[in-house]
Amino acid sequence: MTRMPKSPKPQRAPKVTKTARTKAEQRAETLERMLDAAELLFSKHGLYGVTLRDVAHEVGVHTSLMHYYFEDKLALFQAVFARRAAITSDRRMKALDAYEAQSRGKPTVEGALHVFLDTDFDLYIAGGEGWRNYAAFCAQLANTLEGAPLFDQYFDPVVLRLIEILKTALPDLPEEDIFWGYHFVTGSLMHSLARSGRIDRLSKGLCKSGDFPAVRARMAEFMAAGFHALAAQKKAAADGGRGRRRKA
Repeated sequence: MTRMPKSPKPQRAPKVTKTARTKAEQRAETLERMLDAAELLFSKHGLYGVTLRDVAHEVGVHTSLMHYYFEDKLALFQAVFARRAAITSDRRMKALDAYEAQSRGKPTVEGALHVFLDTDFDLYIAGGEGWRNYAAFCAQLANTLEGAPLFDQYFDPVVLRLIEILKTALPDLPEEDIFWGYHFVTGSLMHSLARSGRIDRLSKGLCKSGDFPAVRARMAEFMAAGFHALAAQKKAAADGGRGRRRKA
């Protein structure tokens, strides 16, 4: 009689040893949860519509623990802003430097604005709800006295870098007009980041305020046209003045 070969004994799965998280890791995780919750609430209600108690409730911790990490609400507000501000500012600065090098002294308004705006929108599109909450949070922050110093600290260097490139692209446009042009750009950007839903209602759903890819595809070209219109206006005024002088 032929004996059937014995089936091999099943191998036991190796034991997985759970490594206890260190206190430092637990604190870091708690801090991230607090910042995420505060970011969400600030993005919806602004600085004045949120309390430390609100954030604690969102996280599921006691308010006293919030005070352990943050002296007051303003300190929390600043920490929420700083967490992502350095990332977006650094990305845009590197992108602008690379663009200027590639342009070899001949940048265009469209090119500079695409780099400045699209690099940021890429974060909001690919970064998930956290980055979109941060975008709305910045829109809330842009029109507050508390926000102005933070924008100055984190974003002025990259904004001034953009201004310098625009000056090269538009050498005949007065510096005053370039700054006004940027003012209009950033105003439109902040309004778009707010995702208020107004354009949804106005267009009866044709446009969606949260459709960042649609905004990204249009904003740089639209704003560049404004800079070119200002330049054309200045040129026409200058040519008209020269014509009048010749007739005189």
